[in-house]
Amino acid sequence: MRNYVFLLKNDDIVHSLDIIMEQLEIKATAETPQINFDPQSGEMMIKGRAIPQDAEAFWAPVLKWFYAYAAAPQKHTSFVLDMEYFNISTSKQLLFFLHKLNELKEDGYNVSVIWKYPEGDIEMRESGNDYSCMVDIPFQFVEKSSPIARAV
Repeated sequence: MRNYVFLLKNDDIVHSLDIIMEQLEIKATAETPQINFDPQSGEMMIKGRAIPQDAEAFWAPVLKWFYAYAAAPQKHTSFVLDMEYFNISTSKQLLFFLHKLNELKEDGYNVSVIWKYPEGDIEMRESGNDYSCMVDIPFQFVEKSSPIARAV
């Protein structure tokens, strides 16, 4: 665990608040992705399908955790997006993450995005390319071979 000290201003009084960041782990469901954010290593991973009925309700605590991390990040933050599919509501939430990562980069931190996509899924590859054009962060694109192709 890593301790963070935040200075909060309330009625012109500055308070020190010691917050312990813990790893954020959320198991995947049929509609939501696996999330594993580690504040110690600076490695963040979102994997699977992201089609929650209420995207804002699902993503709000994840974004809240990430914004807290961004207040005192590691020198290097690696953000892995390994998506099978995501809906338009989730695409908006992903853009929030990427903009925050862009802010970290602008503040002098080393930030990278690894965009994994299924073999032959041109649309998912293009989605990653579209995001890479919206921010000034290096993207690495990794095409994953399908389990069926490996078995043959």
